[in-house]
Amino acid sequence: MSATIKDIAKLANVSHMTVSRALNNSPLIKEETKRKIMEIAEQLNYVPNYNAKSLVLQRSHTIGLFFTSMVQGTSSSFLAEAIRGVSQEVGVQYNLFLRGIDDFEDFSSIHRRRFDGILLMSQSERDDTFIRHVREQGIPLVVLNRNADDPTIVNFVSNDRAGAYELTRYLAGCGHTRIGLVEGIAGYKSTQERKEGYLRAMKDAGLAVREEWLAQGCYDVESGYLAMHRLLALPERPTAVFCCNDDMAIGAMKAATEAGMRIPADVSVVGFDDIGFSHYTNPPLTTVKRPIEQLSRMGARKILELIDGAAAGGELVLLDTELVRRESVEELRAHL
Repeated sequence: MSATIKDIAKLANVSHMTVSRALNNSPLIKEETKRKIMEIAEQLNYVPNYNAKSLVLQRSHTIGLFFTSMVQGTSSSFLAEAIRGVSQEVGVQYNLFLRGIDDFEDFSSIHRRRFDGILLMSQSERDDTFIRHVREQGIPLVVLNRNADDPTIVNFVSNDRAGAYELTRYLAGCGHTRIGLVEGIAGYKSTQERKEGYLRAMKDAGLAVREEWLAQGCYDVESGYLAMHRLLALPERPTAVFCCNDDMAIGAMKAATEAGMRIPADVSVVGFDDIGFSHYTNPPLTTVKRPIEQLSRMGARKILELIDGAAAGGELVLLDTELVRRESVEELRAHL
């Protein structure tokens, strides 16, 4: 039979309330008493009864990690980094509930008795309905990955526009004047931000943007593969192709190789995200690193603060991206 708080109280010669407060790191308990109680709890292999604790504190001990979709536009590497970042901060004190918003016909099952806090890895303005529901329920909320454009919301976002701008200017600096773009899912904020960065960089470099060099993708490998086939079939094809995520870049590289083209000698390919596979493509992929794991950890730390009663004022934290130069870009100026 497992040890209880009463067993610890008897051995420590204190009340069970004192034990409870000590185990919850209450500032009302002296450090000496707290250490004594923790030592006894460890000796007895005491395991907290979270079900009983939940009833007393009216908590579910569950944190929701929601995505716009866990199927469409969410790569396995992105998913893994987000989960890893949150898990490292949440620890074993909370259950982590994972789900895509698109799985729900309505949000009636999302309420305060079920969730102590919610992290939303958002891609689209369509998520705003979910955000409103969560806030109406009084559930602490942190929005990640997309600027919700609401000063009352806690928001952690990577600066995708700046990253796309830097990557496009890098291609221009390497002598590329015909730079194509494989876009992500239409309507996703990340798609818009990366395209804006590309367009601004092309304008600042004095380069033309031709409509036929813009190809629609869906953030998956196949859509990158098909988009690259379309770009390579053009009478005047791009010398460099910026794919709005690494998965599409991997598909684009396969399409180029099948067409008998050498990367980067015949066409340069770059991606976005810096997933694990980008190190191992042939050649290794030049890309932009997004701090997804860091962003997720920061969001998790914040949601724990909000659950514990911290002031719920809004804030926007913009995290820098990083250009990662590898071997998939040709220096055209070297041949001039």
